Amino acid sequence: MTKNDLIKKLQEELKSYSLQDVACIVNIIFDSMTDAIKRGERIELRGFGSFEVRERKPRMGRNPKSGAEVKLEERKV
Repeated sequence: MTKNDLIKKLQEELKSYSLQDVACIVNIIFDSMTDAIKRGERIELRGFGSFEVRERKPRMGRNPKSGAEVKLEERKV
């Protein structure tokens, strides 16, 4: 499901709102979630799931094609 699919589905359910109004609401929600993640905050949507940024320590990995060892740097996921 894409953001546009979500907007269309919500507009079908909320017939009193225009497509532009629903798109604006969805964008505000997603922008708020994006800002919270950037600040390092955890997002919890009860009954759906939670989102948070975690740090992965550097480690050794393997190139799946050649099998050669590759050093993977620390990163946030």
